[in-house]
Amino acid sequence: MTTPIDVIIPAIEKDLGTLPHVIDAVRKFVKHPIREIMIVAPRTQRMLDLCSRKKCRFVHEDTVLPITKKDIHYQGKTWNRSGWLYQQLLKMNGDTLGSSKYYLVIDADTILIRPHVFKVGNKTVFYCRNWSQGEYFTTYKKLMGKSRSSRLSFVTHYMLFEKSKIKQLKQTIEQRHNRSWYSAIIKSMNTSKQFAFSEFETYGNFLYSTRPEKMILRPALNKSLNMSGPYVSPLKMSALKKRYRSISFHKRKGYVRTIKKMVK
Repeated sequence: MTTPIDVIIPAIEKDLGTLPHVIDAVRKFVKHPIREIMIVAPRTQRMLDLCSRKKCRFVHEDTVLPITKKDIHYQGKTWNRSGWLYQQLLKMNGDTLGSSKYYLVIDADTILIRPHVFKVGNKTVFYCRNWSQGEYFTTYKKLMGKSRSSRLSFVTHYMLFEKSKIKQLKQTIEQRHNRSWYSAIIKSMNTSKQFAFSEFETYGNFLYSTRPEKMILRPALNKSLNMSGPYVSPLKMSALKKRYRSISFHKRKGYVRTIKKMVK
């Protein structure tokens, strides 16, 4: 693959257990020339040490957006999703970082276990799944003035963004709402809901509504592992690779299964 890309991984201190493995897997399995891997995170010594050791560029998260995590208040009585929303907005402003036309974002708890290609000719590959959270699309309709265009979900913990297209999306949001794109997102969300916005669903459906022929949709085949650490025995990894493309070390609750059938 000749299309050069940058890689952006938003992270916090609790991700330090999986993050080295995420970085190693990106270098091994992303079949594009990688110009730079950027870790967008709070400044801590352990994070700086990891970036130095793994030859990644550290980017202080407070420098990426005009707002910081402290400006976001997204919580209920028993939960706080402010940081979760903040890292989604960080990803959407990745067009201000790096020198490549494309940047891959990947969650700091998701490890690729098979080769991945994100550009085939002039088409972009999106890894999809067949279920999502309905509230994402309620917010999308408020933001964009139209319903979702794809029947598949783009929420698969990593995505290739084209800088010119994400810029276009943010400009479209600002023109519709006459305010900054990030404040429009926050204002469009029902903040009493724990899963009220998805950067992946928003970007994916925005592209799909205009140029679906420029997109290749493939099954994500992601497996969530409820384990305390990222170590997987070679035998288990061999079995996982036969069925899945990536593994994630997180617990997901609150999703609603919406679609039964997945395209191949």
